[in-house]
Amino acid sequence: MKPLENTEIYGNWACPLLPINKDDSIHIEKLGACIDTLIAANVNGIYSNGTAGEFYNQTEKEFDQISELLAEKCTAAIMPFQIGCSHMSPKISLERLKRILPLAPGGVQVILPDWYPPSMSEIIAFFEKMSEVAGRVGLILYNPGHSKVKLSPADFVKLQNGNINLVGCKVGGGDETWYKSMRDLNPNLAMFIPGHRMATGISLGAHGSYSNVACLNPKAAQKWYESMAGNLASALEVEKRIQLFINRDIIPYITEKGYSDQAVDKLLAAVGGWTDAGTRLRWPYRSIDQSEVVSLRSRCQAILPEFFNKDMPFK
Repeated sequence: MKPLENTEIYGNWACPLLPINKDDSIHIEKLGACIDTLIAANVNGIYSNGTAGEFYNQTEKEFDQISELLAEKCTAAIMPFQIGCSHMSPKISLERLKRILPLAPGGVQVILPDWYPPSMSEIIAFFEKMSEVAGRVGLILYNPGHSKVKLSPADFVKLQNGNINLVGCKVGGGDETWYKSMRDLNPNLAMFIPGHRMATGISLGAHGSYSNVACLNPKAAQKWYESMAGNLASALEVEKRIQLFINRDIIPYITEKGYSDQAVDKLLAAVGGWTDAGTRLRWPYRSIDQSEVVSLRSRCQAILPEFFNKDMPFK
């Protein structure tokens, strides 16, 4: 596909989750089925190798296989897609970028070098090289709240003032003042925020989400996003119920039980029942047992009945 401009990056984007076999290998057929389901949900776009896609824990051969599978299916379906080239090593990120360019992604997601917190001059140097290699394909910075260096709205200006084709970012969001700063200082940046805050974010100037709510149900998340244009008040009411479920039933797995973000992403997908990816994570990260799903689904369905329907075959 052609490279996406910042104005073409918006809405509800979903990430395929890695189905992990008992021997710690990737079940490629199930991964393909997961991508097919996301395409059928008619989401605004699909991206590979986010946190939920366990980008940090793949061999280079697996990375290539996943990237090629996503590109093949999305290109055939005329579905916008981005490939995550993120890695803790900037050198490996660069080599991944070089290999996926022939697949013609609409954009490329990256994280900042991660072993030691980079200075602003080092961050600029990293992006200048990545952008030089990417050419017309725009870069999207994945800069979540747990990043070792969390960029401010003014920091994003410094990147855009350089010789860098930065078209978007995934950030944690903030208060109204933070959103105003991002809007005023970075009007040409597609700003994506966490899925469970998407309605509030859209009302304050965000453009969409690389969405954890899509992990729960990509089709329902898409309908929720589309409702924001015509009935924001209703969408904000849904958001309150989403946050009630997330804060009451999901966040404690992280804050009290010590599970990772990717563990709860897979748990959400199992609760939603739309994919057969399972809850297993790759070694050494702990997985949430599948036995947790039934009771969580019941509590979620009571709060968010519109997220459950007969089209989810893996209940």
